[in-house]
Amino acid sequence: MKGLLFILFKLMTKSYWLINSKRTEVKRFIKNDKSVDGVFEYMFVDTGKIVGVLGKEPPVMTTTISVDIDLAREIYERLISHGWNKIEEVWNKKGR
Repeated sequence: MKGLLFILFKLMTKSYWLINSKRTEVKRFIKNDKSVDGVFEYMFVDTGKIVGVLGKEPPVMTTTISVDIDLAREIYERLISHGWNKIEEVWNKKGR
């Protein structure tokens, strides 16, 4: 039952994806609902590498950091201003 709840949580949690202009790297921004101090909101920022053909295989995630939500917004906006683009999570939508 615990595993099922985790899967449901992941399905309900919205993530925001960016891809670099060379289409070799992605960033995923997702809210960390398990904040330690309960006062500040935190986001996970994951970094991954594209392997193979984009959309056929999921990226290989290499790092994850947890930052406060304001810093996550700054990182997101800075990446957009440096040529990163918004992208949908196409590799997990098969069979849906």
